[in-house]
Amino acid sequence: MLELRGVVKRYGGFEAVRGLDLEVERGQIFGFLGPNGAGKTTTIRMVAGVLQPTAGRITVGGDDLASAPELAKSRIGYIPDRPYLYEKLTGAEFLRFVAGLWGKNGDGTEERAGRFLELFHLSEWKDELIESYSHGMRQKLLITSALIHQPELVVVDEPMVGLDPRSARVLKDLLRAFVDGGGTVFLSTHTLEVAEAVCDRIAIIQSGTIIAQGTMAELRRDARAGAEAGHAGLEDIFLKVTGGEEMVDVVRSLQGALSQ
Repeated sequence: MLELRGVVKRYGGFEAVRGLDLEVERGQIFGFLGPNGAGKTTTIRMVAGVLQPTAGRITVGGDDLASAPELAKSRIGYIPDRPYLYEKLTGAEFLRFVAGLWGKNGDGTEERAGRFLELFHLSEWKDELIESYSHGMRQKLLITSALIHQPELVVVDEPMVGLDPRSARVLKDLLRAFVDGGGTVFLSTHTLEVAEAVCDRIAIIQSGTIIAQGTMAELRRDARAGAEAGHAGLEDIFLKVTGGEEMVDVVRSLQGALSQ
């Protein structure tokens, strides 16, 4: 569904993403993880078509984002980490606007929007201006807008930010249902518990390069996380492959010194 070949992104002399090769199969939730500054959000924005790669090729469902951008982007629903919305529109108007961008206006879209709004408890707010929405409400409206045109690939950057526990659970169930129905999710998050719980495959990026990739079972095997490798959680694996174990030891030493 999603393929990156030799993708590079430079900002002046700084190379944020370095020759990235990645394949995401249809019908799976693919987690894309890494420490701050690793190149996650840059990659996410290139996949969503917000940024252009300096070099390399990105295809979505076989369509090249560079040579066939409208066709490739029509397959994508994008949920960024910050919900930038048109505040002078109502929630319902915003959803009609987004659907209209992809030629999806009509009774079917109205019915689909209504189901999403009800799911996220936004029905009673649909005719209110977005400027009156809380951060969490904006995030839920943005999630709805990403799904309104029935995309094949949903690209998500920090999906749980601003969501209450119920809405976070609804979103996780929604993404799983979307994948079970043949869709694909490319998800970036710092919440490793979420990634471990929902992702079918995971890639870890550091300094613009993928340093680990696979299912949880494959990551446990490849990380060789000591005697407990067969039971290591994603946090242990993440810290091991990114070198974060050293920081954990420093924190523990500090805690010991402070308790004396």
